[in-house]
Amino acid sequence: MNFAAASILRTLTDAKPPFEEKAMSIVKKASAHWEGDLKTGLGSISTETGVLREAPYGFKARFEGGKGTNPEELIGAAHAGCFSMAFSMILGDAGLKADSIDTQAEVTLDQVEGGFAITAVHLILKAKIPGASQAQFDELSKKAKEGCPVSKVLNATITLDATLVN
Repeated sequence: MNFAAASILRTLTDAKPPFEEKAMSIVKKASAHWEGDLKTGLGSISTETGVLREAPYGFKARFEGGKGTNPEELIGAAHAGCFSMAFSMILGDAGLKADSIDTQAEVTLDQVEGGFAITAVHLILKAKIPGASQAQFDELSKKAKEGCPVSKVLNATITLDATLVN
């Protein structure tokens, strides 16, 4: 992680920045292309880094288990990745270093009045952290859940199951 990204992440999670510098905004871009109606149309999603390049998505992938990705899956991946990085930073601030951090995000899409909404994200964390007590692990993982920038942007109930692996 470069200095600017670490500085922004620390600011967003209310941790102390390593140096006295102004935080700068980081702008990331992604795009979507769609053709057709909702049920039979098809689209593609791309990221500016090229990690996703015209990844297919559509109604069947989103609602019927068909091939392709969907926005909820991508939000889950973003949340799991963001949480893992935030947790790693918070561990470092506590003088700890993880051997491994594995996070899964289960994103719930419900039909609500007026359409659909992401109503919940359940994070499942398994981490191996030498020297961490269970109490310390619980406290720091909760802090990461609350401070993760993706957690902050979601208007959903976010829960966490955290397992410290020996």
